Amino acid sequence: MDFYGIPLFDEDFFKMIFRFGINIFFLTIIILFLYYKNSKSKEYFFTYYMISIIVFFICFTLKKFELDLGMALGLFAIFGIIRYRTNPIQIKEMTYLFVVIGVSVINALANKKMSLAELFAANAIIVFTLYAAEWFWSLNHQVSKKITYEVIENIKPENRHLLIEDLENRTGLHIKKIEIGSVDFLRDTVNVIIYYNDKV
Repeated sequence: MDFYGIPLFDEDFFKMIFRFGINIFFLTIIILFLYYKNSKSKEYFFTYYMISIIVFFICFTLKKFELDLGMALGLFAIFGIIRYRTNPIQIKEMTYLFVVIGVSVINALANKKMSLAELFAANAIIVFTLYAAEWFWSLNHQVSKKITYEVIENIKPENRHLLIEDLENRTGLHIKKIEIGSVDFLRDTVNVIIYYNDKV
């Protein structure tokens, strides 16, 4: 059975789900059990998952047919929008921009070589992953912030408690971890990276 020349189902559906299962399994190991376990930061957690999933489905869609030169240049121009933007965009908003462009490309390029079951499954998986990532993102998590600090005496190891106490009083944050960056002795300033729990 087909709908406007597009088959409702074909055997490639199982291939797509199987390969996606392998992909998401190793993605989870890399992102959740390696990256997140060591960094305790979710700043790029959302981005890593969504970009990898979108790229997977774009590649799966593109392998269904051969691209001519015009189509290849068109795809390059579409994704070039992300690189050659004028206004700065936050990483999460950039990810959503990539997602909506990717989903549009997948749905536009789908033809009779790709069944409706594959197309709907791809879109449903993307939407479900977005929902799950947004839920995980909304939980309490550790984020970092770079601060230029001027009380250079407090960076000494014996004054570490004074440094944390001073930064907590100034920022109003409960600091979990602190890292000392570059020190400018001419200006008596130091770059400090603080880590604290926050809700996005």
